[in-house]
Amino acid sequence: MRAFLDNLRLSVGTFLGNPLRSLLTLVGIVIGVATVITMMALIEGLREQVNKNLGSLGAHTFEVTKWPSGFGRINWAKYARRKDLLGDDVRAILESCPSVGAATPMAEEWGKKLTTAFRETPPSVSILGTEPTYLVTSGVVVTNGRFFNETETLDGRPVMVIGVDLADTLFPGMNPVGSEVRLQGRPFQVIGVLQKRGSVMGMGSQDNQAIVPMRAFQQFYGKNRSVEIDVQARDGDSFQKAQDEVVNLMRRRRGLTPQEANDFEVHTNESMTASFNELSQVIAFAGVGVCLLSLVVGGIGILNIMLMSVTERTREIGIRKALGARRRRILGQFATEAVMLSLVGGVLGLG
Repeated sequence: MRAFLDNLRLSVGTFLGNPLRSLLTLVGIVIGVATVITMMALIEGLREQVNKNLGSLGAHTFEVTKWPSGFGRINWAKYARRKDLLGDDVRAILESCPSVGAATPMAEEWGKKLTTAFRETPPSVSILGTEPTYLVTSGVVVTNGRFFNETETLDGRPVMVIGVDLADTLFPGMNPVGSEVRLQGRPFQVIGVLQKRGSVMGMGSQDNQAIVPMRAFQQFYGKNRSVEIDVQARDGDSFQKAQDEVVNLMRRRRGLTPQEANDFEVHTNESMTASFNELSQVIAFAGVGVCLLSLVVGGIGILNIMLMSVTERTREIGIRKALGARRRRILGQFATEAVMLSLVGGVLGLG
């Protein structure tokens, strides 16, 4: 114990005698440890956020779309050549699939601007065209005002439900319900504000979104554009059966033979979570590489410092050996210095 305390005292004296060199060595360790902690926290935080927001599909709900849900290198041109999903497909699902309780078409445009008499948004607003059943299939909640009804949807009335971020931007400190907002010069009446929802996988805030009746949306962006369809089973027990019914119906409507693969996608919360987990694993492996590199750099820094320390203190080592110090005792002193540098750097990196 006494030998350890002596080594500890000598190590502290060495650090204080060379403060700049010790500090530079610590920086390498601090950066390495901090990188490891930050990468782990980012991946875990992203996973929690995705798991939270993927629930936006609603209970026992799945999505039918022409686009894949995967990440990475995807041949988007291949999927763009697929047949569009249209409103007729939604009606066919409701009429022909007994296990389906609701089906909602959705179409979205990004990068739009909304204006009022005194304020305007940046061109970053997403405009979603849909129908009243969106409340059921998406699980969104209107906290102020109401959602549009069937009559407003069929008539294509210029009414709008906005996200909480849009409400704060356009009507700070005010109740936006009943106010007028202009989209591409056309007036819309705000009839509701949605509960805060956050973002999904970093792909833009859902609170910076304006929702309008599908026919009003089509007046701006065209009637024959592809939609995504949110489908809700009648209950949890019918979930898989509803998927099978919808897949079989869509294959018939699209003229696919038994040998041909689906030219559409069915996404569930579970499938999208699996896709994200694949992405997070790639990120994690890359992160581990970066972290290991940072730690190796820090370790090399300590190695260099210890080599310099041994070289500079050759005379001291010789005197101590002449006075009877054992090789193990001298090695213990330098090992204590290295461990102290690592521990201090690690603690600072954790902080």
